[in-house]
Amino acid sequence: MHDYQVPPDDVSGQDVETAKWRTEYDVLKTVRDDLGHDVHVLGVKDDLAGIRRANDEFKPHIAFNLLEAFHEVGTFDQNVVAYLELIRLAYTGCNPRGMLLSRDKALSKKLLHYHRVPMPEFTVVQRGRKPRLPKRLTFPMMVKSLTQDASIGIAQASVVDDAGKLAERVQFIHDSIRTDAIVEHYIDGRELYCGVIGNQRLQILPVWEMTFAKMPEGQHRIATERVKWNPKYQEKMGVATGEAKELPDGVSDRIQHIVRRVYRTLELSGYARIDLRLDDQGRVFVLEANPNPQIARTEDFAASAAAVGLTYPMLLQRILTIGLRWEPERLG
Repeated sequence: MHDYQVPPDDVSGQDVETAKWRTEYDVLKTVRDDLGHDVHVLGVKDDLAGIRRANDEFKPHIAFNLLEAFHEVGTFDQNVVAYLELIRLAYTGCNPRGMLLSRDKALSKKLLHYHRVPMPEFTVVQRGRKPRLPKRLTFPMMVKSLTQDASIGIAQASVVDDAGKLAERVQFIHDSIRTDAIVEHYIDGRELYCGVIGNQRLQILPVWEMTFAKMPEGQHRIATERVKWNPKYQEKMGVATGEAKELPDGVSDRIQHIVRRVYRTLELSGYARIDLRLDDQGRVFVLEANPNPQIARTEDFAASAAAVGLTYPMLLQRILTIGLRWEPERLG
């Protein structure tokens, strides 16, 4: 885990649910106290030597990987996982190739388009460039970072309906997030998610939905940065998540079939969450794939697993077991 995310030994008097180290605390407490495993907590900053040292001295069977970046660069976490493979240490979560393919939203969309997975039309605007739109891409459009996840940089202003607002939002991504921008046709509809667990054999979790009970008319029902991470804003807008209800006939099965294809196409492993939209005509569109999604006890992934009988300790043990069974040399 990140060195600044290591939970304190004594959490009395602290609100664990709002702590920045909530996921790390939930995983550590469950793996150590509920499952009874011997655990060495390793806070990683910007040096791989600590991983090598812990591997030599503690001799773990597996590393439970909770890193989301390295050197504070989100796409560098795949390199840490590649290092674990080089020192022959098993790990939880996604393999480095799957992380590489899915984190680059443009690359993943090209692969999925080739395999005829339904998705919005898109283009990429590199830093320092102005938007030049292909004819097939029409307004309204969604503008976001090409590589960042966790809804970083996404706000109501991310949905644009003319060239002026498009240029303004692209510039915002370039200047504030400091990445290339991806521009895609905005799909107005229901915000859906679907979790997957496994390597060769996959378990597709129930379709989950984010709802916006108090969202004012004219506001887009999207998972903005505030929607995901601001509890007061969530309460104000009536944001809730739960198993998707009253889906049109056959849509749930179709989503699970699409999700399985996405997972295979992007060569994911361990566990992942696929984000989708369902429009008012019943059409399903894949937005992106998220390897190693949040797995705090009260997060959506754990909740959707609980809906099929996987308690939180069972879920973490399943993730550990799948990690132990992963064979990097078989990929290719």
